[in-house]
Amino acid sequence: MTHGFETLAIHAGQEPDPATGAVVPPIFQTSTYAQDAVGSPRQGYEYSRTTNPTRTALQDCLAALEGGRRALTFASGLAAEDTLLRTVCRPGDHVVIPDDAYGGTYRLFAKVAERWGLNWTAASIHSVEAVRAAITDRTRIVWVETPTNPLLGIADIAALAQVAHDRGALLVVDNTFASPYLQQPLHLGADVVVHSTTKYIGGHSDVVGGALVGIDEQLLGELAYNQNAMGAVNGPFDAWLTLRGIRTLGVRMDRHCDNAERVVEFLSRNRAVTQVLYPGLPDHPGHETAAKQMKRFGGMVSFRARSEEHAVAICNRAKLFVLGESLGGVESLIEHPGRMTHASAAGSPLEVPGDLVRLSVGIETVEDLLADLEYALAR
Repeated sequence: MTHGFETLAIHAGQEPDPATGAVVPPIFQTSTYAQDAVGSPRQGYEYSRTTNPTRTALQDCLAALEGGRRALTFASGLAAEDTLLRTVCRPGDHVVIPDDAYGGTYRLFAKVAERWGLNWTAASIHSVEAVRAAITDRTRIVWVETPTNPLLGIADIAALAQVAHDRGALLVVDNTFASPYLQQPLHLGADVVVHSTTKYIGGHSDVVGGALVGIDEQLLGELAYNQNAMGAVNGPFDAWLTLRGIRTLGVRMDRHCDNAERVVEFLSRNRAVTQVLYPGLPDHPGHETAAKQMKRFGGMVSFRARSEEHAVAICNRAKLFVLGESLGGVESLIEHPGRMTHASAAGSPLEVPGDLVRLSVGIETVEDLLADLEYALAR
């Protein structure tokens, strides 16, 4: 039987506990397990770095939501990314990354993986030809965010999957901004999906985590081996909190999108705003592609102010929009990427405009959000 997204979010990997009938999966807050005999762990559980029933429930649910064979969860999104890179790549290999990407991802490539011998090239992932030109004989991965962070650019997942596969590379898609509710890259040809589950999947700004979801059994086996060998796993309570957040992902994303569309409409009319960046706008260069591969256009909105000074002032004046990093929680956040989340990219090909403001639009009463933005923009 095929189930809908919301049904899977509530039930996949979350059967009632066989011992008690509890409808919410238990938190198995344990480091080790009693074994039935030497070399015979009960149901395969021997040590919680390797496997834990609460983490298993989360992984099974995420795999179902993304349409993958298996998911693996980690202590953070960057821990997931690092495990993937060190599993797939070797010193001397090459990766194509977006010229608009999360600052932490750039830092991982430029300040950590590069010292290990991994080469990278930043390319405009909005252009299939630009990505094709950036691929070399040593390229193992084409790395994509869509929508991108923070400029909300759109990549054509199916087209880039073909380009990557033609050259023997994997297409990895960071699906954090969209969430599996709005976009499922594996169905479009991606090989691996990356998530910071801290964001929309967890949804309540109370837990940090990451995930990888894939379809190739051999690659998944290698990733699982390194998940255990490297040990950057999420604990059982973190897994439980993330699984709790997943249960309301669909209804939350609908409200995020509803509110974001109203915010975009307001910003587009405000004279203090010089440009609104949102893939739902008909004049956005990636609008047609986004409409083709996304269910809706998401809860993230970026806009450009009159100057960097003005952008910083807007961030500081907002009250209901909390000044803070991260995104995807039920509460609305505002930030200045150039001085906050993307400060590590200053002076690089991924440097963001100083006049840019990024909003994570929450699920509050939208009229209150509009009033707060009106106050913050007035000067």
